[in-house]
Amino acid sequence: MIRSMTAYAGGERGTRWGTLGCELRSVNHRFLEVGVRLPEELRALEPQLRERVAARISRGKLDLVMRLRAPDAAPTLAVDEALVEQLGGLARRLHSRFPDMRIGFTELLAYPGVLRGEAVDAAALQAEALALLDETLDGFVAAREREGAKLTAAISERVDAIERIAGEVRGLIPAIREGQRAKLAARLADLPHPVDPGRAEQELVLWLQKLDVDEELDRLGSHIGEIRRVLRQREPVGRRLDFLLQEFNREANTLGSKSVDSRTSNAAVELKVLIDQIREQVQNLE
Repeated sequence: MIRSMTAYAGGERGTRWGTLGCELRSVNHRFLEVGVRLPEELRALEPQLRERVAARISRGKLDLVMRLRAPDAAPTLAVDEALVEQLGGLARRLHSRFPDMRIGFTELLAYPGVLRGEAVDAAALQAEALALLDETLDGFVAAREREGAKLTAAISERVDAIERIAGEVRGLIPAIREGQRAKLAARLADLPHPVDPGRAEQELVLWLQKLDVDEELDRLGSHIGEIRRVLRQREPVGRRLDFLLQEFNREANTLGSKSVDSRTSNAAVELKVLIDQIREQVQNLE
C-alpha cells in the first residue's frame, strides 16, 4: 500500500505511575529524520524507540513525543522512620550547643529521603512505552496509507489525462504532416525558378523527420505503463516516481520544441501542467 509522508496519530495508556501518552506526526522529507521528546523516566529508551520507528517508516520528518502525566489519585507516601530517628538523635546531641535551634515538622519531612513515593519500575514503564509506541505506529501507518490511497487516485486520474492527450496528439500527426507537405509545396510553387521534384521531396522528408514525435509518444506510453505498475507496488515508491516524472517532463519538452501546430503546442503545455500536478502529489509519498 502506497503511503503519504504526512500523517498524525496519538494514544494513551494507563500505568501504575501515571498516564503515558504518545504522539507521532510527520511531514515531507527526502529521508527519514526522527525527533524524539521523552520524559526523564524514559530517556534510556530513546535508541529502541528510534529503531522501532525506522523499522516501519522509511521517509519523512517525524516527531515522536511521549509524556507521563501524574496519576489523578494522591500518591502513596512512606516515611523513613529510621532516618527520622537518626535526625532526632542528631538534634538532641546538638541541642546543648545550639539551644535556640528549632526544627519544624514540615522542615523535617522536606529532608531528602524522609518521604518516599512509590518507586518507578524502569523496566516495566519502558515495556509499557514500547507497547504504546507499537499501537500508535499502527494508527500512524494506517493514516499514511489512507492518505496515500487518495494521492494514488489523484495521480492515476492525471496519468489517464496524459494518456488521453498523447493519444490525441498521435491522431493529429498524419494531418499535421500532410499540412506541412502542402505548405512546402505552395512555397515551392511561388519560387521564380522550378525546383527538382526529387530534391524537394528529400528536403521535405528531412524536415518532417526533424518534426517527428513518434518516438517521444512511444516513450511517453512506456512511462505511463511504468508509473501505473509502480503505483500498484506495496513498498515505498516516492523516489522511483520522482525519476519517472523527470522522464515525463523530458518528453513533454521535446514535444513542445518540435511542434509546428498550435494543437500540439497546447497539448505540450497541458502535459507539463499535469506533470507538475503529479510532482506536487508525489512529493507527499513515502
